[in-house]
Amino acid sequence: MKQYIAERYRRFESGLSLDTEALRRYDDVIDLSIGDTDFTTDRRIIEAAFADAASGYTHYGDPKGDPELIEAICQAWQEDFGQAVRAEEVLITASSCMGMAQVMLGLIDPGDEVLVFSPYFSVYRQQIELAGGKAVEVATRQENGWRPQREDILAALTDRTKALIVNTPSNPTGAAYPQETLEMLAELACRHDLIAVADEIYTRYLFDGPFVPLRTLPGMAERTVTLNSFSKNFMMTGWRVGCIIAHPDLIRVFQHVGNGMTYTAPSISQRAAIRALSLREEIADIYIRQYRERVLYAADRIARIHGLSLYRPRGTFYLFPGLEGQKTDDKAFCARLLDCAHLLVTPGSAFGQAGRGHFRIAATVSMDKLIEAMDRLERVFED
Repeated sequence: MKQYIAERYRRFESGLSLDTEALRRYDDVIDLSIGDTDFTTDRRIIEAAFADAASGYTHYGDPKGDPELIEAICQAWQEDFGQAVRAEEVLITASSCMGMAQVMLGLIDPGDEVLVFSPYFSVYRQQIELAGGKAVEVATRQENGWRPQREDILAALTDRTKALIVNTPSNPTGAAYPQETLEMLAELACRHDLIAVADEIYTRYLFDGPFVPLRTLPGMAERTVTLNSFSKNFMMTGWRVGCIIAHPDLIRVFQHVGNGMTYTAPSISQRAAIRALSLREEIADIYIRQYRERVLYAADRIARIHGLSLYRPRGTFYLFPGLEGQKTDDKAFCARLLDCAHLLVTPGSAFGQAGRGHFRIAATVSMDKLIEAMDRLERVFED
C-alpha cells in the first residue's frame, strides 16, 4: 500500500500520542506521559454548555467564531494585559493545535524556514513540514534555564527564515522566559522582519510573576500571531476550542484555511468557553494552584536523586529531568522505567535534538499517585 501514501508521510516518525499498549502491559502503570489535565471541567462550565445546547446551540455557528466568545476574549485580554484587541483580530479554532496548523499553512511557502527552540513541542515540526517549510532547531540548554540565546538565533538565521515559534511557559521544559528574553526575541523579530508565532496556552501556569504576552511588547502587535487555548487553562482538553489573535489580514487567511478543515469550532464548546472566561480567576485558584504544588513537590524529590539533573520549572505542569552519567539513551531509559517501575514517561528526544538525554514528566495525576511515582523513580536509581 506504500505507493498510495503521500510522499511526505512515507518516512514519518510517530509523534506524541497516548501509548495504550504500554498502559495495557501492567495494571498498575502510573501514566506521566500525556499533558491531559486530570481534573474534570468545572461543573459550572459544563452546566452552562448543557443549557446552551438545550436552547439550540447544536448547529454550525459563525466560521469565524461565536461573536459572544470573541467579545469575551477581547474583554478578557484588555482586563488581563491592558491591550486592546478588536473582534476582527480574533479567530476561534478547534483547539490551538488545529490553530497552529492553520497558521503554518497560511504563512509558510515551500522552502521557508521556521525557527523552533529545541526542546520544542514535537507537533511543531509536523505542522511546519506539512506546509512545505523547514523546521530549523535552535538549541537551548538546561544550564541557561532553557532560554534561547541571541547568538544561537543569529547563527540560525538565513535569507529563507520567515518565522519563529515562541512557547512560554514551555512544553516540555517548564521554562518561562524572563522579560529580557522576550525583549531580545522582539528586537530580533523586528530587525529581521520575522513573524513571531506565540504559543501561549499555559498563560495561567506561570508560578512567579505576571505573564507578559509577546504581542504586548513594542512593535510586536502587528507581527505576532498569538495562539491560545481553553484546554489547559480551563481543564477543557476534550472540548477542542482555542483562538488565534493576529492582524485582520492574517485572520482572514487562517479562517480560509480552517474552512477547508473543520469549517467552525464546536458550537457547544464555544459556549462553554464563554462561561470559562468569566470564571478564569476562580479556575486558576482552584485547579492550577494544585498543579503548581505537584510540580514543585516533584522537583524537590527529583533534586535529591543522584543521577538526575533538573531545571526547576517556572510554569506548566511538566518537568524535564536530565540523565546525568547514565550509560543509556533517553528512549532506552524510558523503556526501562516502564518495565522496572511501571512508570510511563516521554523520552526527551521526542522534543528535538536538544531534548536527548532527558525525559518529560507530566504531573497530571493526583498527589497520592505522584508521591508513589516519585518513590518508584527513586528506587530505580537505588537499584
